[in-house]
Amino acid sequence: MDSTLFIIGIIGNIISVLVFVSPIPTFWRIVRSKSTEDFEPAPYVLTLLNSMLWFYYGVTKPDGLLVATVNGFGAVMETIYVVLFLVYAADHAARVKTAKLVVILDIGFFGLVFAATTFAIGGLDMKIMIIGIICACLNVFMYGSPLAAVRTVIATRSVEYMPFFLSFFLFLNGGVWATYALLDRDVFLGVPNGIGFFLGIIQLVIYAVYRNSRVKSQSNDEATYDGSASLLSSDARGHGEKNAFSFV
Repeated sequence: MDSTLFIIGIIGNIISVLVFVSPIPTFWRIVRSKSTEDFEPAPYVLTLLNSMLWFYYGVTKPDGLLVATVNGFGAVMETIYVVLFLVYAADHAARVKTAKLVVILDIGFFGLVFAATTFAIGGLDMKIMIIGIICACLNVFMYGSPLAAVRTVIATRSVEYMPFFLSFFLFLNGGVWATYALLDRDVFLGVPNGIGFFLGIIQLVIYAVYRNSRVKSQSNDEATYDGSASLLSSDARGHGEKNAFSFV
């Protein structure tokens, strides 16, 4: 592997790891309260599927080690998050919903892709292409999913539900992996991450426009809260309700 490509891949791994661990405050809150409250499991179930598929792509493609390593780590982290959702589900309905999503997506869909590409598709190049197309489509969807928070930000003129660091790291992640894909001539990595980089710019611009509005909209009672506690609470709600993640 070219040294420049390797270095960019390592940087991409580091940034992706930061994105993967960003929901930890959310799950620390869940463990402390012993309840998932109103947090949604879908983003984490989808991210687990995304990580598993990209890991599969990385181990299938020659010289795909750096793609495989970071998504292997991501699959482990997302599995932990999903298990915590099952353990601390707010009620039986929430636990059933999470379990159904896991069975349909992480077990059923991934199993279907694995079986089809292993037993029904011959030739390494064709297998890589099929897995890559599926991964790219899912990644575009995941990069676009935080845009739902943008609509809320514009409507409320508040960035409370769009955590800055998540948007910032997704922006960096898209840019680094798009650069890696360009050097590696990998269209399946390049297209979704190029789109993710562009969408990340949009999110950061929106954040810059409305970040001061949040301060103005706080009530006097809210203003007395400790700043760090307020930030943690905001980030936790934003991660759980509005965002899904994508990594390579």
